[in-house]
Amino acid sequence: MSFPMNSSAILFPGQGAQSSGMGRWLCEEHSIAADLFAQANEVLGYDLRAICDQDPAEELNATEYSQPALFTVGMAAARVLEQTEPDRIKSIGAAAGLSLGEYTAVCFAGGLDFADALRLVQKRGQAMQAAADAVDSGMASVLGLELEAVEELCQSCRDGDEVLQPANLLCPGNIAVSGHKSAIEKLIPAATQAGAMKVIPLAVAGAFHTSLMQPAVATLKAALAEMPIQDTRIPVYSNVDAAPHTSADEIRDLLSRQVVGSVLWEASVRRMMEDGFDKFEEVGTGRVLRGTLKRINRKIEADGFGDG
Repeated sequence: MSFPMNSSAILFPGQGAQSSGMGRWLCEEHSIAADLFAQANEVLGYDLRAICDQDPAEELNATEYSQPALFTVGMAAARVLEQTEPDRIKSIGAAAGLSLGEYTAVCFAGGLDFADALRLVQKRGQAMQAAADAVDSGMASVLGLELEAVEELCQSCRDGDEVLQPANLLCPGNIAVSGHKSAIEKLIPAATQAGAMKVIPLAVAGAFHTSLMQPAVATLKAALAEMPIQDTRIPVYSNVDAAPHTSADEIRDLLSRQVVGSVLWEASVRRMMEDGFDKFEEVGTGRVLRGTLKRINRKIEADGFGDG
């Protein structure tokens, strides 16, 4: 697989980036974004725009709502950018997304139609929410420790059959762990004692990217099998293996494996850089991914678009 030099890669955020009011500016200033939200409302059967704009019942942190919300905001931002700055979009030669954001990346790259992708994301969110509800579990970011130290902490803080493991390998000194709440509660003081700068519980429903999400896999596999996925026009770098893929069959398989596998974000970014991508666009909501880029390589050129 060959790549153009000096090309941009587009990045889409994942769960945890959600915030009340996201997408508001896009919809107020650009009719194409408002129209996409209207389409999303029809597909989902509820008012997604109201949830994003007002979050009246604090629903945005619930997986079944946050995943469709982040996906829709990401695609709305990409559509607006395509309309207002087409040359910026034309320079993009690859896509990637953090966890849920990988679905946005696949849709942007032409692998999925918007409505089909949204239905798939809705089923993914519902299946992961159900798996999370079955076990008292969660995630936390450990800041200031390297992977080997985090792995040792996870091993020492889990008892018996408890699950606790690195789940999101974001960048040097920023690793999210995932597992049973009881194990995470033991890890927080242990990590601090081991030299971590901070341990931050994440606003997610459960232990994503671990075996505790296994009950969601069958549902997701069935949904992916029914979904018309196309080969993508640009490569999508997978969270599972940090490698570029354009094949619909490969993407379908990787998306089914992603929910229980660790997110290799740092490795994905480094692979994109090795492949010649020297500028990155974070599109959607928040600045989380740009933060990881600067920790990976301070010289990375990074921009963002989405929330105004």
